[in-house]
Amino acid sequence: MARRVRVAVLYGGCNEEHDISRASAAAVLEHLDRDRFDAVGIYVTKAGHWVADDQPLDGAGDGALSGLAYAQNVLRSCDIAFPVMHGRNGQDGIVQAMLELIGVPYVGSGVLAGAAAMDKDVTRRLLASAGLAVTDTTVLTGDATVSTADRDRLGLPVFVKPARCGSSIGVSRVTEWDQLPDAIAAARGHDVKVLVEPEAAGREIAVAVLEYPDGRLVTGPALEITVSARRPFFDYLAKYADRDTTLQVPATLDPAVEALLHEQALLAYRVLDCRGHARIDFFVDENGRPVLNGVNTAPGLTAASQVPRIWAAEGLAFPDLLSVLVQTALRR
Repeated sequence: MARRVRVAVLYGGCNEEHDISRASAAAVLEHLDRDRFDAVGIYVTKAGHWVADDQPLDGAGDGALSGLAYAQNVLRSCDIAFPVMHGRNGQDGIVQAMLELIGVPYVGSGVLAGAAAMDKDVTRRLLASAGLAVTDTTVLTGDATVSTADRDRLGLPVFVKPARCGSSIGVSRVTEWDQLPDAIAAARGHDVKVLVEPEAAGREIAVAVLEYPDGRLVTGPALEITVSARRPFFDYLAKYADRDTTLQVPATLDPAVEALLHEQALLAYRVLDCRGHARIDFFVDENGRPVLNGVNTAPGLTAASQVPRIWAAEGLAFPDLLSVLVQTALRR
């Protein structure tokens, strides 16, 4: 019998999406094919301590640095790492850089793609330079606010969000300009760089891209997100708690529009140099014109998350999706 591939599943982390990462990792650990893979979970606590298979890695109370050293030894004993970490200090290239420094191959995008995709402003600049239509953005740094000229250009309502944060954390919908200071303060609680955007009109559509071990890139059927009337937008609660949020896959789209979405998703994937898989998020207006809103290089991986749902609709079951991701990274 062939030796099983030893996979280190990294999860948790020092960020606001810690609990989401734990849910994704639990699903990955449950659904990895145990006939092919031997999995070990490596958990990073919110305080930065490292735990492997429920055993603390901090030695004799030496703290997180010692724990990291132990974790690196565990990682080196594995054939491959599978980072299932969302947000800062997870999907933004930091963990990937550590894995490259210690010589451990890993699933998913590398340092450049992770860092670029994590910053929505940088993502849009790069993709706009490639000819893609992207969400209009006003960037605030330091103690800057929105100028009168930008207010006239943006109109109301606007969305205020941290540039480098996911899961709609720190995002506010502003319907009156006197709400703007509080919204900016809420976003700055998560990032010093803040984005202010006009409300996008149209349908919210996601397209998944998957890389196979032979290098083929495949797009899955488009998924449409619809939130309940109780929610002002696809916020944190709509994503993770509201049962009335619907994820329809395949979305009902004109074939020409869907073909354009797939084409643009693949272009965005290549421009950012993504690897393994990614989710590309769009708004599609009433004329079928797509506007690219963001790229997620580490999308949620519970069985109910958008990307697994997309591939399940294509006939690729969750365990098989995970196998493709691991085998693609090993082949690379």
